[in-house]
Amino acid sequence: MDVKANSLYQEMQAMIGQTRLQPTEAPEQSLDVKNSSASDFSAMLKQAVEGVNSMQLESKDMQQRFEMGDKSLSLAEVMLTKEKAGIAFEATVQVRNKVLEAYKTIMNMPV
Repeated sequence: MDVKANSLYQEMQAMIGQTRLQPTEAPEQSLDVKNSSASDFSAMLKQAVEGVNSMQLESKDMQQRFEMGDKSLSLAEVMLTKEKAGIAFEATVQVRNKVLEAYKTIMNMPV
């Protein structure tokens, strides 16, 4: 799984832009649109976290197999998989930090 922080961030910005561009409708319809975009975002976020988790599990499995003497794995493959999982995790942490920063900014806005 390729984790690209910029594309994830752009996708999040596009979702935000779509909710802003929605014309004012009846409150029930507006609520449905908001719930729909919220569920889309949560599904996308869940999929990203599951992808990072699977990369880490694969890395751990390859590391254990290499340590047990599996001849089909090279040290380079194991290290590459481990680094990919580490980078994916760091990208996830950065996205989380940006989301928390945005949340704090919104919460500090005067009403």
